Amino acid sequence: MTTAEILLTIIVIALIAFILYYYFKGSAGHISISRPMESRVDEYLDRHFEHMVDEWSLMDTYQVRTFREHNDPALTEEEMRMGSLKDFRHEMTDTLAGLEERLNVLERENSSE
Repeated sequence: MTTAEILLTIIVIALIAFILYYYFKGSAGHISISRPMESRVDEYLDRHFEHMVDEWSLMDTYQVRTFREHNDPALTEEEMRMGSLKDFRHEMTDTLAGLEERLNVLERENSSE
């Protein structure tokens, strides 16, 4: 093998290793398959928050862990409630649009008579 072939092989192996490292580094944690981007952002924010807590020593990790254990179920419940409220809002918007259209039709029928 020539020197160029050896260098090219090393570069290709390094590139593949970097891609694999980046892929597995991003997938370490609670990454959701159905929402990969949101879960990666959540993981990043969680890591950043933990880093800030360690850096500034605002709380020890035990306090953070107990806070999360006590408040995560309530926050999850609130997120689900907000999702159902958004669905209700969309349904009501569609219903109001349909009612408005029916009202316009009735007004046209009454004005033509």
